[in-house]
Amino acid sequence: MRTMSTIKLANPAVVGLGGFGLTTLLLQIHNLGFIGLGPVVAMGFVFGGLAQMIAGFLEQKMGNNFGFAAFTSYGAFWIGLGVIWICNHFNIYNSTSVDVGFYLIVWTLLTLILWVASLFIHGAMAFTFTVLVIGFILLDLAHFGFPELTVWAAYVLIICALGAWYMMGGIIINDVANKPLLKMGKAWLKKG
Repeated sequence: MRTMSTIKLANPAVVGLGGFGLTTLLLQIHNLGFIGLGPVVAMGFVFGGLAQMIAGFLEQKMGNNFGFAAFTSYGAFWIGLGVIWICNHFNIYNSTSVDVGFYLIVWTLLTLILWVASLFIHGAMAFTFTVLVIGFILLDLAHFGFPELTVWAAYVLIICALGAWYMMGGIIINDVANKPLLKMGKAWLKKG
């Protein structure tokens, strides 16, 4: 009979990073004009939203405050953004570009807090959050008078999405290979 101490638990970050990366990538493909909003809304509710929130709740059970905060927060971000789009589509409550800009600004502020924490984790996390902060700032500016920055934000956030997938791939591949094939790099700041 197996005891609880011998049961290996899966890392919920693989789902959280997968959902964050996929939904972010889809939105940027939309922002570049290659697809409509439909697939982004669908994945915003399902993978970027619900699945990422579940991953966050599981991170809480693992004792990981960073994963808990990041995945539940960005899960809520995607669900909230999906609600904004649905409300606009059905003329329930229309949000202007400026309204969405303020929505993005408060998410930028929250992301700055998580960015600081990411600097103590490992290089891949610090890189991904640094690029995410830059992407959010570009989107903020795009909604407040510089719409041409949306394209720049899209390219930056594609890099962010791929950074999230790199970490997801590292967790999965390194685990099944039982050796660190994909390196995460050293933390940019030392703990203590």
